[in-house]
Amino acid sequence: MEKFFVHDKRDTVGVAVADIQAGETVTGWVMEDNSIVTVTAISDIKLGHKIALKDIAKGETVIKYGEPIGKAVAPIAKGEHVHVHNLKTARW
Repeated sequence: MEKFFVHDKRDTVGVAVADIQAGETVTGWVMEDNSIVTVTAISDIKLGHKIALKDIAKGETVIKYGEPIGKAVAPIAKGEHVHVHNLKTARW
C-alpha cells in the first residue's frame, strides 16, 4: 500500500496519505506516470504532510504539483519531514 502520493515526476516532495514512522521504508505513487517510488523516512510524517524525495539544499526550490512551492530554509535530507521548520512558502 502506498503511503504517499507524488503529483508530478519533477516533484521533490510527496504528500503522506497515511502516517509514516521514522525508519519505515514506504512506497509512493507518482500520479503523472503511474510509477512507484520508495523512500526510507528519517522522521515521523503525519497524514497530509510532505516527505522529501531527495536531498534538498538550503536555498533550493521545493517542487510540488510540478510547481515551486517555496525554498528550503535549512538542508533537508531525503526521507525527512518537510514543513514550516525547514520550508518557507513562496506565497509570503
